[in-house]
Amino acid sequence: MPGKDTQRERRIWERLPLAIPIFVRARDTRGKEFLEFATTVNLGAGGALLAVSHAVPLSAGISLEIPSAPLANIPRRPRAVRQLQARVVHHHSTNQHQLIGLKFTHPLLRARGRKLTSPV
Repeated sequence: MPGKDTQRERRIWERLPLAIPIFVRARDTRGKEFLEFATTVNLGAGGALLAVSHAVPLSAGISLEIPSAPLANIPRRPRAVRQLQARVVHHHSTNQHQLIGLKFTHPLLRARGRKLTSPV
């Protein structure tokens, strides 16, 4: 992305380059609600970068759902997160997609002994 080398890294958690299929529900720049099957480009505990076909305005609220097969009732299985709420913090247009950077409303991990805000 343009200017990335000149900006300081503000993320608390590392992003992993994971292409995960995900349902995205939001409002586009015209205010029309849409539901799209999209893909993550990268994912971290605090946010994600998604490739979508709709243009979404900055600070728009987005609802995400990770599709999965029903899980059997397994004892001591940690609660699996499937639905996430996020806000658009940046976006970038390419020839084929809109890349939208998201910040999750509630991080996927608790920060152990770490601040929830960036030290920079």
